[in-house]
Amino acid sequence: MSVLAIHGGTPVIAPGTYQRAAWPPTDEETAELVKELYLSGKWSFNSEMEQAFEAEFAASCDAKYGVFMANGTVTLECALLSLGIKPGDEVIVPGLTWMATAMAVIYVGATPVFADVDKDTCCLSAESFQKAISAKTRAVIPVHLYGSMADLEEILAIARQHDIAVIEDCAHMQGGKWNGRGAGSWGDVGSFSFQQSKTLSSGEGGICVTNDATTADLLYRAKHIGYSRMDSQGGAKTPPPPEMICHNYRGLAISALILSRQLKKLPERLQKYRQFADSLCQIVKQFPGVRIQAPGRLATTQGYYGVQVIFDPEIWGTKDIGPVFAYEGFPIFNNYGPVYKHMLFNTEKYRNCGCPNAEFLGLNAKTLLHTYMDSPDMLPVIADIFQKVYENRSQI
Repeated sequence: MSVLAIHGGTPVIAPGTYQRAAWPPTDEETAELVKELYLSGKWSFNSEMEQAFEAEFAASCDAKYGVFMANGTVTLECALLSLGIKPGDEVIVPGLTWMATAMAVIYVGATPVFADVDKDTCCLSAESFQKAISAKTRAVIPVHLYGSMADLEEILAIARQHDIAVIEDCAHMQGGKWNGRGAGSWGDVGSFSFQQSKTLSSGEGGICVTNDATTADLLYRAKHIGYSRMDSQGGAKTPPPPEMICHNYRGLAISALILSRQLKKLPERLQKYRQFADSLCQIVKQFPGVRIQAPGRLATTQGYYGVQVIFDPEIWGTKDIGPVFAYEGFPIFNNYGPVYKHMLFNTEKYRNCGCPNAEFLGLNAKTLLHTYMDSPDMLPVIADIFQKVYENRSQI
């Protein structure tokens, strides 16, 4: 029996030596193009670069329309506005997600309702969604979380039965495909984030995609102070709908350029992540009481913000196991945990239908971010770390 590094033993690999992708990615050619755009002065106001990226990204999702915005929180807010969600309405969200999913609901005056997630995919459970529906339910936001996808087939069927709008939160799912069609294109609106750590990153940024022309117009108005896409800056010709409060949530042309460059390399990156995830799954199968988050049931291309490594506390113990692995050189971190328990979620304006799976995963699932899934050379090291921690788990 060896001593775990967290207790002073020698780590399997030295701290800081795990090979990971430099993030966000940079290259000299993109830097030169950014310089050209900067000098052109065409930075915003529905610039040609913004329009080109909107069309390019929407097409990659198999959607007809894209509306580029400042970040992936305001995209959710504008999606709700475009679908007429208002004070007094309820919107069902998963208990396990980043709190922006729920906060966007609060921003439009509606009430988030927390439903449980599936224990295998860590995404919204269709059964829990159905149980959470009330007379006030107007929308649902399934989140495609980390390395999986919510079951769109089941969720859409329930939503259509009850006339409930569907907003796909795809903040983690750039490039993902469900049954051959892009994530974000199945619901009424798909919302994406391009925050610093995402698989497509411009520091901040976001986009909504949709296949409905009216919804696309309302999304654009919601993010551009009420202007129609057909209007010139300062030359509004038609008003937004009465009582639809619009904002200045515009994105920037430089961000659109950076994202367009990254988008071309995304399929190759996701293929690399999928191979890494499959290999990691084979490693953990050698040890009892640990598993990898299941990919989407009908995911033909799985997007990856990361993967969840899920531990059985009866075998691995009830203490926080993340630091144990991190000290050995395998950097896995806490996930978001249940939204309603997050320190920054400082409101009581919600309804909780009970989320035992979200609670369990918040305690016992750890996150391997996508930047740590870039090098297959690390897989043998990970296997050695699992072997060491498992053999010495009595020390945890």
